[in-house]
Amino acid sequence: MNRPGFVRVASAVPRVEVANCEANATHIIDLAHKMSTDGVRLAVFPELSVTAYTCGDLFLQPTLIHSAKEQLQRIADETALLPIVIVVGVPLMINGALRNCGVVISSGEIKGVQSKEYLPNYSEFYEKRWFRHDARAQHQLYVLDGVRFGVEICEDLWAPIPVSTHQALAGAEIIVNLSASNDLVGKRSNVEKLVEHQSTALRCAYLYSASGYGESTTDLVFDGKAIIAELGKITNSSARWQTEAFYESADIDIELIRSERVVNSSFTDCRVREDGPELWKYIDVTPKAPAIEQTELRRPIDAMPFVPSNPEALEKQCIETANIQTHALAKRMATTRSKDLVIGISGGLDSTLALLVACETFDMLDIPRKGIHAVTMPGFGTTGRTKNNALQLMEALGVDIREIPIGPAVEQHFADIGHNPEKHDVTYENSQARMRTMILMDLANELNALVLGTGDLSELALGWATYNGDHMSMYGINAGIPKTAIRPQVAFYGKKWPNIASTLADIIDTPVSPELLPANNDGMIAQKTEDLVGPYELHDFFIYQLLVMRREPRIILQLATIAFRNRFDKETIRHWLHTFLRRFFAQQFKRSCMPDGPKVHALSLSPRGDWRAPSDADSALWLHQIK
Repeated sequence: MNRPGFVRVASAVPRVEVANCEANATHIIDLAHKMSTDGVRLAVFPELSVTAYTCGDLFLQPTLIHSAKEQLQRIADETALLPIVIVVGVPLMINGALRNCGVVISSGEIKGVQSKEYLPNYSEFYEKRWFRHDARAQHQLYVLDGVRFGVEICEDLWAPIPVSTHQALAGAEIIVNLSASNDLVGKRSNVEKLVEHQSTALRCAYLYSASGYGESTTDLVFDGKAIIAELGKITNSSARWQTEAFYESADIDIELIRSERVVNSSFTDCRVREDGPELWKYIDVTPKAPAIEQTELRRPIDAMPFVPSNPEALEKQCIETANIQTHALAKRMATTRSKDLVIGISGGLDSTLALLVACETFDMLDIPRKGIHAVTMPGFGTTGRTKNNALQLMEALGVDIREIPIGPAVEQHFADIGHNPEKHDVTYENSQARMRTMILMDLANELNALVLGTGDLSELALGWATYNGDHMSMYGINAGIPKTAIRPQVAFYGKKWPNIASTLADIIDTPVSPELLPANNDGMIAQKTEDLVGPYELHDFFIYQLLVMRREPRIILQLATIAFRNRFDKETIRHWLHTFLRRFFAQQFKRSCMPDGPKVHALSLSPRGDWRAPSDADSALWLHQIK
């Protein structure tokens, strides 16, 4: 592979000249050399790219077929020294019948031939006029640097059971498709959806190449399609109507594909129903020339995987999140027959979002907002900014406002356990958090109410919560939302309810802090969470890569270095990744007894959901990878 865990692939679209095999071979050779220099290890060309797809009855002329075979050998000869495997389309006579074939070429040799199994003979297609399908199943895959790939041709993908389905279940991790899909109004979108779906269903990477400029326009027009998809997402889709040769390339994450297949039980169950591996032939096509080392990874790496960069997509996500949270809380209240909630309001992001969701839920259920008992509990580290924001927000939302200072009770507690209040250690901090939780729980008993938890998914991952303090509630409404997604969600409510927009904007701008240590001399927040455990944007990236994508720490470090190259250097990222891994493993015991809460994104840390792990697991293996 070009980089550990990745292989660079390409979908190529050369110019074609109808029935001019020599010119077409030259175009293919030129593109192969160009892609090889670019580090591409596997490339697919369009269907019948050696002759052009639109030759019609010329396919029945021996002159064309003989020339195609000669030029196929020339392509092999003139790419013999390249460290690249190419798959080209060509008509070949096999066992007395003309086949529409995809030919795999490596190191000057024709390594394999895959004939088209499904020949369209409807609408504008008349392929059975010229070609014959192979009635025998073709049980062959190709192996490149240990990566298996399969070859299918155009209609093979459109069949009810595509050829690639059998190939993937036999082990193909990449599917290449040589196509000649003509262009019609709306067809491009359909092709992309089909490729996207197949890469999802097969848990694979899919390379699609379709004919472009130069094909005959007697009856059809071809816009040229180079599409690459991986695990249900299109990573590359070429611009349309290009008149010169082009290709799209990407670095495919093979380890991720393998991981997805291990996790997905349905994929494994389907494999059991397929023909056994003994019926399949695996052909090694690894070039003799070594792969070119890559300096950069060629794939989109989103530094904020939980926050869409597209404004429309972000708006849609916020609406969906609001609906999930609101309906989850409504159901919990209906189940418990409760019309009252107790919630601690700190003036921070998490409790703000929880309060906003509570208000929307009460409105939906037509329950007066006075049933929301919002409690501010100033302590030793509470600043004027957060307290004022909390009070302004509660007043504007029309909820029941309660202020219960915790200082006297915590000081009595210090005296009871013999703790020196001048010693600002973990006892000093956690006593405050547990006091607040005790107040909320007891108040809920008094009011026959539910305690609504405010902690988010990122805090659960880091264990950044006091055990049996803010760690505990009767329903954790934010448990499925990462910290980086909290800010845009709060901003979403600011647009929805303009009367609280300015207060929400200041809350969004306030540094994240538990406010358990006294404020500094200027009355400002002295204890900033991200100074202690690291930037949440990094941690959310780590969470996504480790738990959603299931990547190894060495790959996470590599990807983070690229994604955050303009913000953090590699050693800073390594430091915080070490912190994240150490804390994530050590704090599992808090997640093992976390309250109920709705799953919102592609991950839940609930012990009843996505993540089920022992509290005694050792992080040494993971930490060792990034030393």
